[in-house]
Amino acid sequence: MVAPGKERKSNTMRIAIMGTGGTGGYFGSLLAQAGEEVICIARGAHLDAIRACGLTVQSGQWGDVTLHLEATDDPRTLRQVDLIFFCVKTYDTEAAAHHIRPLLGPDTMILSVQNGIDSPECLRRMVGPQAVIGAATYVSSVVASPGVISHRGGGRLIIGELAGGTSPRTAQLRQAFERARIATELHPNIWVALWEKFIAICGFSGVTTLLRLPIGPILACPESRTLYQRTLEEVEAVARATGISLSADVVERSVVRIPTVYGSMYYDLEAGRRMELEALHGTVVRLGQEVGIPVPMNFAIYAALKPYAAGTPTVSS
Repeated sequence: MVAPGKERKSNTMRIAIMGTGGTGGYFGSLLAQAGEEVICIARGAHLDAIRACGLTVQSGQWGDVTLHLEATDDPRTLRQVDLIFFCVKTYDTEAAAHHIRPLLGPDTMILSVQNGIDSPECLRRMVGPQAVIGAATYVSSVVASPGVISHRGGGRLIIGELAGGTSPRTAQLRQAFERARIATELHPNIWVALWEKFIAICGFSGVTTLLRLPIGPILACPESRTLYQRTLEEVEAVARATGISLSADVVERSVVRIPTVYGSMYYDLEAGRRMELEALHGTVVRLGQEVGIPVPMNFAIYAALKPYAAGTPTVSS
């Protein structure tokens, strides 16, 4: 990290991690270790711990590291940045988009690293159409405790211009990310990659959360495996009906086969936190209605989890 007030090298990027949780904290740590100037935007006990003790990332792949990075909950105290890693939960997109305005310069790039299929367009409406770059990531990383990120595997990024094609700035990002040991692919049609990720996470996260089981026992049971398979197939059908050209084996490639893992919504459910249900299965149900595709498995997941969407429901005596 470049110390405040010091001149930075010409090839160093100034990067704000908007939402320094599991995903943002993991990628931010790799970028900081590669020499980029990284600022953590976080809140609450997590922010307090980062300020007091640094950001610790525990990774079986890269080992453990603690980094003492600039951290704040108020972007108004910061100057403009070259890149914003936009990693907040989907239900915080609009508030966070307003929050980052002080960081935006004429050439600031915003990498939308979120679940859901609506987030990039929502972000574009809030900050303007030019800054936002689409991204799909495959990483298992969570906040284990305040200030501590547990990286459990993965870490690949797929990025691309929302209008399609490649550009000098996406090539620049790939070079920076690969210097930071982040495997990065430039995709000529990022919406295909975003929908592929959406298919995978709706099936995996929805079914593991609904059944409160990791994927191994779900795949081992014929009935629950069928539920999982049909959930994936429904999202695929919706994608194709909206005009997305997917490969013939997209569902097969979307099946998660690491037996001990859960989807991210499961951890929110267990902790009594708000879930990204609307951005996932709520969106599938809505789009299914719009394009005339039945989605009974996704509706069942949505309906069963809806009482928990805002956190553990209160039961009156």
